[in-house]
Amino acid sequence: MNASTLPTSWHGIRGQDAVVEQFRRAVVRGRLASSFLFAGPPGVGKRAFALKMAQALLCQTHPETDFEPCGYCPSCRQVEAGTHPDLIFVCKPAERANILLESIIGDDDHRMQEGLLHDISIKPFMGGRKIAIIDDADYLKAEGANALLKTLEEPPPRSILILIGTSPAKQLPTIRSRCQLVRFQPLEEPVVADLLLKNGLAQDAAGARRLAHYSGGSLERAGQLTDPEIWTFRGTLYQRLAEGTFDNVAFAPTVAQFIDAAGKEAPLRRRRFHQIVQFAADFYRHLLRAQAGAAEAADADLRQFLDTALHRRPIDPETTARRLERCLDADQQIDRNANQST
Repeated sequence: MNASTLPTSWHGIRGQDAVVEQFRRAVVRGRLASSFLFAGPPGVGKRAFALKMAQALLCQTHPETDFEPCGYCPSCRQVEAGTHPDLIFVCKPAERANILLESIIGDDDHRMQEGLLHDISIKPFMGGRKIAIIDDADYLKAEGANALLKTLEEPPPRSILILIGTSPAKQLPTIRSRCQLVRFQPLEEPVVADLLLKNGLAQDAAGARRLAHYSGGSLERAGQLTDPEIWTFRGTLYQRLAEGTFDNVAFAPTVAQFIDAAGKEAPLRRRRFHQIVQFAADFYRHLLRAQAGAAEAADADLRQFLDTALHRRPIDPETTARRLERCLDADQQIDRNANQST
Protein backbone atom coordinates (compact mmCIF):
# COMPACT_ATOMS: atom_id res chain seq x y z
CA MET A 1 0.00 0.00 0.00
CA ASN A 2 1.58 3.27 -1.08
CA ALA A 3 0.74 6.83 -0.10
CA SER A 4 -1.79 7.20 -2.89
CA THR A 5 -3.82 4.21 -1.66
CA LEU A 6 -3.83 5.02 2.07
CA PRO A 7 -7.28 5.20 3.68
CA THR A 8 -8.95 8.59 3.54
CA SER A 9 -9.27 10.75 6.62
CA TRP A 10 -12.10 12.75 8.15
CA HIS A 11 -10.58 16.00 9.39
CA GLY A 12 -7.25 14.29 9.98
CA ILE A 13 -8.66 11.14 11.63
CA ARG A 14 -7.21 8.19 9.75
CA GLY A 15 -8.42 4.63 9.41
CA GLN A 16 -11.81 5.03 11.12
CA ASP A 17 -14.06 5.64 8.12
CA ALA A 18 -16.63 3.08 9.32
CA VAL A 19 -17.06 4.97 12.60
CA VAL A 20 -17.44 8.28 10.77
CA GLU A 21 -20.15 6.85 8.52
CA GLN A 22 -21.92 5.23 11.47
CA PHE A 23 -22.29 8.61 13.18
CA ARG A 24 -23.06 10.49 9.99
CA ARG A 25 -26.01 8.16 9.31
CA ALA A 26 -27.24 8.44 12.89
CA VAL A 27 -27.16 12.25 12.78
CA VAL A 28 -28.94 12.43 9.41
CA ARG A 29 -31.68 10.12 10.68
CA GLY A 30 -32.02 12.00 13.95
CA ARG A 31 -31.14 8.83 15.87
CA LEU A 32 -28.01 9.88 17.70
CA ALA A 33 -27.78 8.14 21.07
CA SER A 34 -27.07 10.05 24.29
CA SER A 35 -24.28 7.87 25.67
CA PHE A 36 -21.37 6.08 24.01
CA LEU A 37 -18.44 3.89 24.97
CA PHE A 38 -15.56 4.32 22.54
CA ALA A 39 -13.38 1.22 22.81
CA GLY A 40 -10.17 0.29 21.03
CA PRO A 41 -6.38 0.30 21.35
CA PRO A 42 -4.68 3.51 22.51
CA GLY A 43 -3.41 5.80 19.80
CA VAL A 44 -5.99 4.98 17.09
CA GLY A 45 -7.99 8.23 17.14
CA LYS A 46 -10.72 7.74 19.75
CA ARG A 47 -10.08 11.01 21.57
CA ALA A 48 -9.53 12.93 18.35
CA PHE A 49 -12.81 11.62 16.94
CA ALA A 50 -14.75 12.52 20.10
CA LEU A 51 -13.47 16.09 19.98
CA LYS A 52 -14.06 16.44 16.25
CA MET A 53 -17.56 15.02 16.70
CA ALA A 54 -18.21 17.63 19.40
CA GLN A 55 -16.97 20.31 17.04
CA ALA A 56 -19.31 19.09 14.29
CA LEU A 57 -22.36 19.00 16.59
CA LEU A 58 -21.64 22.41 18.13
CA CYS A 59 -20.67 24.17 14.88
CA GLN A 60 -22.54 27.44 14.33
CA THR A 61 -22.03 27.48 10.56
CA HIS A 62 -23.01 24.00 9.36
CA PRO A 63 -26.16 22.16 10.42
CA GLU A 64 -25.80 19.00 12.51
CA THR A 65 -26.94 16.86 9.61
CA ASP A 66 -23.80 17.82 7.67
CA PHE A 67 -21.64 16.31 10.42
CA GLU A 68 -18.91 18.64 9.16
CA PRO A 69 -17.39 21.32 11.42
CA CYS A 70 -16.44 24.48 9.59
CA GLY A 71 -13.39 24.93 11.81
CA TYR A 72 -13.65 28.74 11.77
CA CYS A 73 -16.78 29.82 13.65
CA PRO A 74 -16.45 30.88 17.33
CA SER A 75 -17.85 27.53 18.48
CA CYS A 76 -15.40 25.45 16.43
CA ARG A 77 -12.49 27.54 17.64
CA GLN A 78 -13.58 27.23 21.27
CA VAL A 79 -13.82 23.46 20.97
CA GLU A 80 -10.35 23.35 19.49
CA ALA A 81 -9.02 25.56 22.29
CA GLY A 82 -10.81 23.55 24.98
CA THR A 83 -12.81 26.57 26.16
CA HIS A 84 -16.30 25.86 24.81
CA PRO A 85 -18.84 26.29 27.65
CA ASP A 86 -20.92 23.35 26.40
CA LEU A 87 -18.03 20.89 26.14
CA ILE A 88 -16.90 19.13 29.33
CA PHE A 89 -13.68 17.12 29.25
CA VAL A 90 -12.47 14.89 32.09
CA CYS A 91 -9.36 12.73 32.10
CA LYS A 92 -7.01 10.98 34.49
CA PRO A 93 -4.30 13.31 35.81
CA ALA A 94 -0.91 12.11 34.59
CA GLU A 95 0.39 11.73 38.14
CA ARG A 96 -2.62 9.77 39.43
CA ALA A 97 -3.65 6.15 38.99
CA ASN A 98 -7.37 6.89 38.61
CA ILE A 99 -9.82 9.57 37.48
CA LEU A 100 -10.54 11.84 40.43
CA LEU A 101 -14.01 11.44 41.91
CA GLU A 102 -14.33 15.20 42.39
CA SER A 103 -14.04 15.71 38.62
CA ILE A 104 -17.27 13.73 38.31
CA ILE A 105 -19.31 14.93 41.30
CA GLY A 106 -17.37 17.84 42.80
CA ASP A 107 -15.25 17.93 45.94
CA ASP A 108 -16.51 17.22 49.46
CA ASP A 109 -17.74 20.79 49.96
CA HIS A 110 -19.46 21.04 46.57
CA ARG A 111 -21.01 17.63 45.91
CA MET A 112 -23.17 17.82 42.75
CA GLN A 113 -22.57 21.58 42.64
CA GLU A 114 -19.47 21.13 40.51
CA GLY A 115 -17.99 18.43 38.32
CA LEU A 116 -19.11 16.74 35.12
CA LEU A 117 -22.54 15.62 36.33
CA HIS A 118 -23.42 19.11 37.48
CA ASP A 119 -22.12 20.79 34.34
CA ILE A 120 -23.89 18.47 31.90
CA SER A 121 -27.21 19.04 33.66
CA ILE A 122 -27.11 22.79 32.96
CA LYS A 123 -28.92 24.09 29.89
CA PRO A 124 -26.54 24.67 26.94
CA PHE A 125 -25.08 28.17 26.97
CA MET A 126 -25.01 28.51 23.20
CA GLY A 127 -28.36 26.89 22.46
CA GLY A 128 -27.11 23.63 20.99
CA ARG A 129 -25.98 20.62 22.96
CA LYS A 130 -24.07 19.68 26.07
CA ILE A 131 -21.28 17.20 25.33
CA ALA A 132 -19.19 15.51 28.02
CA ILE A 133 -16.14 13.39 27.29
CA ILE A 134 -14.50 11.11 29.85
CA ASP A 135 -11.07 10.15 28.55
CA ASP A 136 -9.13 7.33 30.24
CA ALA A 137 -12.45 5.76 31.30
CA ASP A 138 -10.55 2.53 32.04
CA TYR A 139 -9.43 4.33 35.20
CA LEU A 140 -12.86 5.17 36.58
CA LYS A 141 -13.14 3.80 40.11
CA ALA A 142 -16.38 2.05 41.04
CA GLU A 143 -17.68 5.05 43.01
CA GLY A 144 -17.20 7.38 40.06
CA ALA A 145 -18.70 4.90 37.59
CA ASN A 146 -21.74 4.34 39.80
CA ALA A 147 -22.26 8.09 40.06
CA LEU A 148 -22.75 8.19 36.29
CA LEU A 149 -25.60 5.67 36.23
CA LYS A 150 -28.49 8.06 36.85
CA THR A 151 -27.28 10.44 34.15
CA LEU A 152 -26.85 7.52 31.74
CA GLU A 153 -30.39 6.32 32.53
CA GLU A 154 -31.99 9.78 32.39
CA PRO A 155 -29.71 12.00 30.28
CA PRO A 156 -30.44 15.73 30.27
CA PRO A 157 -32.10 16.99 27.09
CA ARG A 158 -29.73 17.52 24.16
CA SER A 159 -26.80 16.01 26.03
CA ILE A 160 -24.19 13.46 24.95
CA LEU A 161 -21.82 11.57 27.23
CA ILE A 162 -18.81 9.78 25.71
CA LEU A 163 -16.58 7.39 27.64
CA ILE A 164 -13.24 6.56 26.02
CA GLY A 165 -11.46 3.34 26.97
CA THR A 166 -9.57 0.40 25.56
CA SER A 167 -11.98 -2.46 26.28
CA PRO A 168 -15.64 -2.88 27.32
CA ALA A 169 -14.41 -5.47 29.83
CA LYS A 170 -12.77 -2.68 31.83
CA GLN A 171 -16.13 -1.01 32.47
CA LEU A 172 -18.74 -2.05 35.01
CA PRO A 173 -21.56 -4.12 33.46
CA THR A 174 -23.99 -1.38 34.50
CA ILE A 175 -22.00 1.14 32.47
CA ARG A 176 -21.68 -1.12 29.41
CA SER A 177 -25.40 -1.84 29.34
CA ARG A 178 -26.26 1.87 29.29
CA CYS A 179 -23.83 2.95 26.56
CA GLN A 180 -23.80 2.33 22.84
CA LEU A 181 -20.53 0.55 22.11
CA VAL A 182 -18.43 1.99 19.29
CA ARG A 183 -15.36 -0.05 18.38
CA PHE A 184 -12.29 1.64 16.93
CA GLN A 185 -10.00 -0.64 14.95
CA PRO A 186 -6.18 -0.71 15.05
CA LEU A 187 -4.62 1.39 12.32
CA GLU A 188 -3.11 -0.34 9.32
CA GLU A 189 0.68 -0.42 9.34
CA PRO A 190 1.05 1.90 6.30
CA VAL A 191 -1.15 4.46 8.05
CA VAL A 192 0.95 4.30 11.23
CA ALA A 193 4.15 4.60 9.20
CA ASP A 194 2.79 7.61 7.30
CA LEU A 195 1.72 9.33 10.53
CA LEU A 196 5.11 8.66 12.12
CA LEU A 197 6.83 10.41 9.23
CA LYS A 198 4.40 13.32 9.15
CA ASN A 199 4.73 13.85 12.92
CA GLY A 200 8.53 13.66 12.82
CA LEU A 201 8.65 10.50 14.95
CA ALA A 202 10.67 8.55 12.39
CA GLN A 203 13.71 9.70 10.44
CA ASP A 204 13.04 7.76 7.26
CA ALA A 205 10.50 5.47 5.61
CA ALA A 206 12.33 2.28 6.59
CA GLY A 207 12.43 3.29 10.24
CA ALA A 208 8.75 4.25 10.13
CA ARG A 209 7.81 0.86 8.66
CA ARG A 210 9.81 -0.93 11.35
CA LEU A 211 8.10 0.97 14.17
CA ALA A 212 4.69 0.52 12.55
CA HIS A 213 5.24 -3.23 12.34
CA TYR A 214 5.63 -3.44 16.12
CA SER A 215 2.96 -0.89 16.95
CA GLY A 216 -0.06 -3.18 17.00
CA GLY A 217 -1.88 -0.52 14.98
CA SER A 218 -1.32 2.14 17.67
CA LEU A 219 0.42 5.41 16.87
CA GLU A 220 0.95 5.93 20.60
CA ARG A 221 2.81 2.66 21.00
CA ALA A 222 4.84 3.29 17.84
CA GLY A 223 5.96 6.63 19.27
CA GLN A 224 7.05 4.97 22.49
CA LEU A 225 9.19 2.49 20.57
CA THR A 226 11.47 5.20 19.17
CA ASP A 227 13.72 4.83 22.24
CA PRO A 228 16.77 2.60 21.40
CA GLU A 229 16.95 1.41 25.04
CA ILE A 230 13.64 -0.36 24.55
CA TRP A 231 15.02 -2.52 21.73
CA THR A 232 18.08 -3.47 23.75
CA PHE A 233 15.91 -4.53 26.68
CA ARG A 234 13.53 -6.39 24.37
CA GLY A 235 16.38 -8.56 23.06
CA THR A 236 17.61 -9.28 26.59
CA LEU A 237 14.12 -10.17 27.77
CA TYR A 238 13.44 -12.47 24.82
CA GLN A 239 16.74 -14.24 25.32
CA ARG A 240 15.77 -15.02 28.91
CA LEU A 241 12.25 -16.10 27.99
CA ALA A 242 13.60 -18.38 25.25
CA GLU A 243 15.70 -20.25 27.81
CA GLY A 244 12.51 -21.78 29.21
CA THR A 245 13.45 -21.55 32.88
CA PHE A 246 13.12 -17.91 33.90
CA ASP A 247 14.97 -16.78 37.04
CA ASN A 248 12.96 -13.80 38.33
CA VAL A 249 15.47 -12.91 41.03
CA ALA A 250 18.45 -12.91 38.68
CA PHE A 251 16.60 -10.82 36.10
CA ALA A 252 15.21 -8.28 38.60
CA PRO A 253 18.23 -5.91 38.47
CA THR A 254 17.94 -5.71 34.67
CA VAL A 255 14.25 -4.83 34.97
CA ALA A 256 14.95 -2.25 37.68
CA GLN A 257 17.66 -0.62 35.56
CA PHE A 258 15.33 -0.43 32.57
CA ILE A 259 12.59 1.20 34.65
CA ASP A 260 14.97 3.59 36.41
CA ALA A 261 16.23 4.80 33.03
CA ALA A 262 12.77 6.23 32.37
CA GLY A 263 13.21 8.75 35.20
CA LYS A 264 11.47 9.36 38.50
CA GLU A 265 8.05 10.42 37.20
CA ALA A 266 5.44 7.75 37.88
CA PRO A 267 3.72 7.89 34.43
CA LEU A 268 7.02 7.23 32.62
CA ARG A 269 7.94 4.39 34.96
CA ARG A 270 4.45 2.94 34.63
CA ARG A 271 4.84 3.02 30.86
CA ARG A 272 8.02 0.97 31.15
CA PHE A 273 6.17 -1.60 33.26
CA HIS A 274 3.57 -1.85 30.49
CA GLN A 275 6.27 -2.27 27.84
CA ILE A 276 7.87 -5.14 29.75
CA VAL A 277 4.70 -7.19 30.12
CA GLN A 278 3.54 -6.34 26.59
CA PHE A 279 6.83 -7.58 25.16
CA ALA A 280 6.50 -10.77 27.22
CA ALA A 281 2.90 -11.17 26.07
CA ASP A 282 4.01 -10.76 22.43
CA PHE A 283 6.63 -13.47 22.93
CA TYR A 284 4.17 -15.99 24.37
CA ARG A 285 1.48 -15.07 21.85
CA HIS A 286 3.83 -15.82 18.94
CA LEU A 287 5.17 -18.91 20.70
CA LEU A 288 1.63 -20.24 21.08
CA ARG A 289 0.98 -19.67 17.38
CA ALA A 290 4.20 -21.48 16.50
CA GLN A 291 3.27 -24.41 18.74
CA ALA A 292 -0.07 -24.61 16.96
CA GLY A 293 1.64 -24.74 13.59
CA ALA A 294 0.29 -21.37 12.46
CA ALA A 295 2.16 -19.25 9.95
CA GLU A 296 4.54 -17.05 11.90
CA ALA A 297 4.40 -13.30 11.30
CA ALA A 298 7.07 -12.41 13.86
CA ASP A 299 10.12 -10.35 12.97
CA ALA A 300 13.47 -12.00 12.32
CA ASP A 301 14.88 -11.33 15.80
CA LEU A 302 11.82 -12.73 17.53
CA ARG A 303 11.74 -15.77 15.23
CA GLN A 304 15.27 -16.58 16.31
CA PHE A 305 14.27 -16.57 19.98
CA LEU A 306 11.12 -18.58 19.23
CA ASP A 307 13.22 -21.24 17.51
CA THR A 308 15.41 -21.40 20.60
CA ALA A 309 12.37 -21.75 22.86
CA LEU A 310 10.90 -24.50 20.69
CA HIS A 311 14.05 -26.61 20.56
CA ARG A 312 16.07 -25.92 23.69
CA ARG A 313 13.50 -26.42 26.45
CA PRO A 314 10.15 -26.98 24.79
CA ILE A 315 7.10 -26.28 26.93
CA ASP A 316 3.58 -27.45 26.23
CA PRO A 317 0.99 -25.07 24.70
CA GLU A 318 -1.08 -25.10 27.91
CA THR A 319 1.86 -23.68 29.87
CA THR A 320 2.47 -21.07 27.18
CA ALA A 321 -1.20 -20.07 27.30
CA ARG A 322 -1.09 -19.73 31.09
CA ARG A 323 1.99 -17.52 30.87
CA LEU A 324 0.35 -15.36 28.23
CA GLU A 325 -2.74 -15.00 30.42
CA ARG A 326 -0.60 -13.94 33.38
CA CYS A 327 1.06 -11.28 31.22
CA LEU A 328 -2.31 -9.92 30.10
CA ASP A 329 -3.60 -9.86 33.68
CA ALA A 330 -0.44 -8.07 34.84
CA ASP A 331 -0.82 -5.44 32.12
CA GLN A 332 -4.33 -4.64 33.34
CA GLN A 333 -3.24 -4.37 36.97
CA ILE A 334 -0.17 -2.17 36.57
CA ASP A 335 -1.95 1.17 36.85
CA ARG A 336 -3.88 0.12 39.91
CA ASN A 337 -1.30 -1.80 41.92
CA ALA A 338 2.26 -1.08 40.82
CA ASN A 339 4.42 1.10 43.05
CA GLN A 340 6.92 2.75 40.74
CA SER A 341 8.83 4.45 43.54
CA THR A 342 10.36 1.24 44.88
